[in-house]
Amino acid sequence: MSTAQKVVIITGASQGIGAGLVRAYRDRNYHVVASARSIQATDDPGVVAVAGDISQPETAERIVRTALDRFGRVDSLVNNAGVFLAKPFIEFTLEDYAHNMGVNGAGFFHITQRAAAQMLKQGSGHIVNITTSLVDQPHGGVPSALASLTKGGLNSVTKGLAMEFAKRGVRVNAVSPGLIKTPMHPAETHAALAAMHPLGRMGEVSDIVDAVLYLEGAGFVTGEILHVDGGQNAGHA
Repeated sequence: MSTAQKVVIITGASQGIGAGLVRAYRDRNYHVVASARSIQATDDPGVVAVAGDISQPETAERIVRTALDRFGRVDSLVNNAGVFLAKPFIEFTLEDYAHNMGVNGAGFFHITQRAAAQMLKQGSGHIVNITTSLVDQPHGGVPSALASLTKGGLNSVTKGLAMEFAKRGVRVNAVSPGLIKTPMHPAETHAALAAMHPLGRMGEVSDIVDAVLYLEGAGFVTGEILHVDGGQNAGHA
């Protein structure tokens, strides 16, 4: 067991932004504990896969315990796991509500509480939450009240925890993306989604990865909600 090499936990790590983050942190010589509902083990001894439902406390317990048992520490947590459902507010079902609150809300709570406890014990650490710019700039063509309810809460708690932990060596930030080219968005929708951004294109996974890595190295930054959204937060072109 090595206690010198830094360790990051990444949720929602099986594809898209999460998979990009796993590669990027490995390139920076971090050990990675990668979690998703369904995730395959890799041949890389520096990456440990933990499958499970992030909305359940036992999954969070298993992820953090794996990090400590295998690598001896937790230096960073990227709360990337999330669900997004766009539909008219009055059409949301109780199942929609429970699923969004479970993954986006309880999922954040369970893993962050456990990871933060270890970081505070160590006297250092960094937490990054992946939210959405629709929280700050709702779009009439994308009705997404449950995203606003849950991801808006993440924006708020980012600042709250940043202040709570500031004097104890733990930073807390967020990245607020626009629409990113991931398997969530079929290729035939890309042209229409690109037009929703003032810069006229969708974001790439690398855009979000670069933002997370910036925050990782920005030791004087905490409580920041970094918008990486093609200008959406500024307004509509």
